[in-house]
Amino acid sequence: MSHQLTVSLIQSSLHWENAVDNLKMFSQKIESLPATDIIVLPEMFNTGFSMQSEKLAEAPLGPTFNWMKQAAANKNAAIVGSVITKENNAFYNRLYWVNPDGTFYTYDKRHLFRMAGEHHHFSAGTKRLVVEYKGLKIMPLICYDLRFPVWSRNQNKVNADRTQNQPEFDLQIFVANWPAPRAQAWSSLLIARAIENQCFVIGVNRVGEDGNQIPYSGHSALIDPKGEVIGDFESFQDASITKTIDLAELNAFREKFPVGLDSDRFKIY
Repeated sequence: MSHQLTVSLIQSSLHWENAVDNLKMFSQKIESLPATDIIVLPEMFNTGFSMQSEKLAEAPLGPTFNWMKQAAANKNAAIVGSVITKENNAFYNRLYWVNPDGTFYTYDKRHLFRMAGEHHHFSAGTKRLVVEYKGLKIMPLICYDLRFPVWSRNQNKVNADRTQNQPEFDLQIFVANWPAPRAQAWSSLLIARAIENQCFVIGVNRVGEDGNQIPYSGHSALIDPKGEVIGDFESFQDASITKTIDLAELNAFREKFPVGLDSDRFKIY
């Protein structure tokens, strides 16, 4: 059975620490998209990558979540992006996955970017998330997580005689604020994750300059399981792309080149 999924990547500049203007801007960008199944926004899309967690944090299911819920319903598409969130006196870089019917999932960023002091202002997540949506299994992650292949590894369930394999996920999504000086690492690691996990990979990064005068060149991309880029943007381009991926194509490649059957068993603590 073929399962096709249409995905939209929004590579955008951000208004620094200004949720009102960012949500207004993304409302317009989302409205202009063609019909789609999933809309992917950058990391901290409502504020930019700010360490002002106490000042900018929203309660769980706060205003930005409610905006995502309404936008998902209006567009009849799932929406994915991260938001600074406060829960139980701790702050999280929290990804929300919001479906058109209002159901949702959350993932808290595991790897906090110490070079910007993120580990001083946020608490790390402890659990991975895999969402099943329209026939595909999808793992969303956040920015710096991309550098840690164990955390983002496809844990294949292989039967005893190693003749059948059930991958944990089919599509991996990274939302990011990844600075321009490390653009080569971003692009290379996205391709590596696609190849090693035998899955489609989406990476959505911002563009422009933030309030700390850090430049972002974007290089958002959609990559196929062979590591080939099948959708991307020009550097510093404020734009959106919409592409369709096919689970049948992925399964055919996995059957022809079944590296998952030889995958290592491991546990993440």
